[in-house]
Formats: sequence, structure tokens, C-alpha cells
Amino acid sequence: MEGRSATNSSSEAILSESHGADLLSKLPSREGWSEPLVLYNNYWIRPRIAATIMRLQSSFRPRHDDIILASNPKCGTTWLKALAFVITNRSRYDIENNHPLLSCHPHEVVPFIEIPLNGDMNYVETLPSPRLLATHMPLSLFPKSLAASSCCRIVYVCRHPKDAFVSRWHFENKICRGNNIDLENAFSMFSEGFSAYGPFWEHCLEYWRESTTSPDKVLFLKYEDLMSEPVKYVKRLAAFLGVPFSTKEEEDGIPEEVVRLCSFDKLSTLHTNQTGDMVRRANLIIEKSVFFRKGKVGDWVNHMSEEMGRKLDFIVEEKLKGSGLVL
Repeated sequence: MEGRSATNSSSEAILSESHGADLLSKLPSREGWSEPLVLYNNYWIRPRIAATIMRLQSSFRPRHDDIILASNPKCGTTWLKALAFVITNRSRYDIENNHPLLSCHPHEVVPFIEIPLNGDMNYVETLPSPRLLATHMPLSLFPKSLAASSCCRIVYVCRHPKDAFVSRWHFENKICRGNNIDLENAFSMFSEGFSAYGPFWEHCLEYWRESTTSPDKVLFLKYEDLMSEPVKYVKRLAAFLGVPFSTKEEEDGIPEEVVRLCSFDKLSTLHTNQTGDMVRRANLIIEKSVFFRKGKVGDWVNHMSEEMGRKLDFIVEEKLKGSGLVL
């Protein structure tokens, strides 16, 4: 029976992959960013990642205590990973001495569901519970098994679209050798909703709506709030994740220590985050340091004109009208 089960499972995987490749080839495709994107279920996705998301629909097995960190690209993902990892593992590691974050990049300690570590689709299955996982997937692209799970917690961080766009533009021009996307062209594409995991506003809205109907399941955070009151939101994050700080921990300044360890100034200067690559494939090279640019609020004014800023503000306001969400 076990042999037959393994054979059936293998056959199903092959059929699923074959079906996914066929579906992928039929999706609308458009160029403009560092590589072409395909339109999959109303979102623009890199083809390789879209293929993985398709496979995840039948292969991902959620656990009741999974924690999912979700975000649009360039919206504070690296910071959120660091904060959540330190918070949930503070009973295992001394924050001040030999902490894993001092020798490992945040993206190495918290893997993406749809971006397999070293191409290994089964890696997340080997992680002990409770698993801390990340994704850029919009909620509507979650594997059905995960969407149906009522127990896992989801933390979503969003960022002002103008800063997110500028950060995305810099990132795209750094990761692909020989690639140079003009700011005006990138802005035009982003404003149309054409960018990786875009439209940007639809991505935010999916999580926002879920957070308003299921606040015990989805915590919706804003990057700007985290920046202005980091200790306050670190405490809120810990409480949501089921590991609130004790009175003694607060008296001992543990929340402040978490903030210091995960700060941009601290993480960006660590040797482990300044050297080496996360991805090296053909002309796509994602260095570890590329995830630490500035982390500032309002940096868009140094790149975009006031007219561009007003245009994007207007578009976003129209797209979010009536939702209660303000970015």
C-alpha cells in the first residue's frame, strides 16, 4: 500500500507540474521590469514564482500553529521577518549574545513559501512547529489548504505606495545585471498596477478586508507606524502572535532590546548582511546587501516629482475609496 501511495503521489505531482506548465504558457505576459511578468488570477507574477504557486495549490500542508508574514515587496518584509523571529524565539536565544540574526540574514531564518530556499520545495516541511513563514502572495493566491485553515496567524505589513515604488525601482535595477529601468517608465507601469505581485492597492485591500472581518487571524500593520512607535508595535505583535511580553520583560526593557537588535542601523552593518548572495542565476544576482537600502519614510521626494506624487496619491485614494483603508 505504501508503494502504491508513493507512486500515486509522484504521478499526481508530475501531472500537476505538467498542467501548471501548460497553464503558465497560456497566461498573458508583459515585459518592462527586470524580467517579464505573467498575469495569474489578476496579479502580475514572475513566471518562475507563478509556477511554484500553482504547485503549492496541491502540495502545501498548513499546520494549525503556522505564522505567516505577508507583504507587498519592498514594504518592510526584511524588518518584519527579523522582529517576528526575535519575538517568537526569545526564550531560545539570548538577544544580546550569539543570536542567530547576528550571523544569518532575516531571509535565511524565515523562508518564503513561494520562493523555495535553494530551489527546495520541501524545505518548509522540515521546519519544526510552530513554523514562521513569509509570503508576498496576495491572500487570493494562497493555497486552498492554507486559506481554509482557521488557526494560523497572518501578519501583514503595508507601506506608503510612493516609498514602496521607489524602493522597488532601486531593487529592480540592482538585481539584474545590465538592466536599467527608467524612473518614468517604472512609475507609469506601477501606476497602472503592473508590477511584481501588483496591482499594489489590490494586494493591500485583500489583507485589509480580512483583518477587519477576522482581526484575531490577520494583524494589519503599517510600516510608517512601526517606524514612529517601534516598541509599541513590537508589544502588539508579540501579543498577536501569542507570546506577549511579561511584566518583568517589559520592566527589563526586552521590547526595546528587540527593537535595537532588529533596527536598520544594526542589521545593515552586520557582516553577514553585507556580503554574499541570496540568489545567483544567470544575470539575476540578488546580493544580501540589496535588502538594506535606506528604510526611510518619505524618501520618495528625493526621486519623484511632486506631480508624480500627486498622481499616485489620487490613483490610490480612488482605488481604496470606501474601504476604510488609508495609505
